[in-house]
Amino acid sequence: MLARRDSRIDMTRTMVLRRRRRRNEWLALVSFLLLCFAVGAFTLRFPPGTWYQLIEKPPWTPPLLLLGSVSALLYVLMGIAAWLVWRHRAHLLRLPALGLFALQLVLNASWSLVFFGRQEIGWALLVLVALWLVLAATVALFFRISNLAGSVLVPYLAWISFALAVHLEIWRLNQPLL
Repeated sequence: MLARRDSRIDMTRTMVLRRRRRRNEWLALVSFLLLCFAVGAFTLRFPPGTWYQLIEKPPWTPPLLLLGSVSALLYVLMGIAAWLVWRHRAHLLRLPALGLFALQLVLNASWSLVFFGRQEIGWALLVLVALWLVLAATVALFFRISNLAGSVLVPYLAWISFALAVHLEIWRLNQPLL
């Protein structure tokens, strides 16, 4: 009789712990998504403006309307990827991977500030190269922790690669203006 009661108490305790863990997992996901969208909100402080319309751009530069939609999707994917890595609590590379993730968020926000805010094409190109390098390292670490987390970041790396090609061409086309 006593053993049966202890068994029920253990089951109840286990269920409560599972519910808490599930709630904490959802809170963490929401937190990562909010963090990524906070970076997105920061970048909105530096709209392209007239300066961007007047500089030379390659014909394959994406329209500004597309940038907002793609960015929103990528911020969701970034948040999910970071959350997937965060869930691997015991993995030794978890903290370094999340540290690189945070650094690439800072570089992501910095690019908008330098390019659109300060209108420094050359310096923004350097920020974008740094972002690409940190992001590539982040993706590599994410893959080592979770194939799904690494895969979720691949579209972001592809977009930044494309953005780097566009930006390099913008820099080349506007050399006399610098």
